Amino acid sequence: MDDLVNYSEKETGLGVPPKEKHLFSMVQMGDKGQIVIPAKARKIFDLKPGDEAQGLVIMKEEGFLFMIEAFRSTK
Repeated sequence: MDDLVNYSEKETGLGVPPKEKHLFSMVQMGDKGQIVIPAKARKIFDLKPGDEAQGLVIMKEEGFLFMIEAFRSTK
């Protein structure tokens, strides 16, 4: 809720994200190559160990930033 109340389109250059679209911050990979999905994401998507029916996108920061710039330039 705090993110929406204090959201600044002027600062980010992006409008408020559409409802039910989520972006979680960066995650780290453990020594054994495992990625820990944030608890909030697991709760929102009702993810449990062994789930294969749901999809998640993992992308490098550079690709994400390129995509954001491409969206900005289409406005």
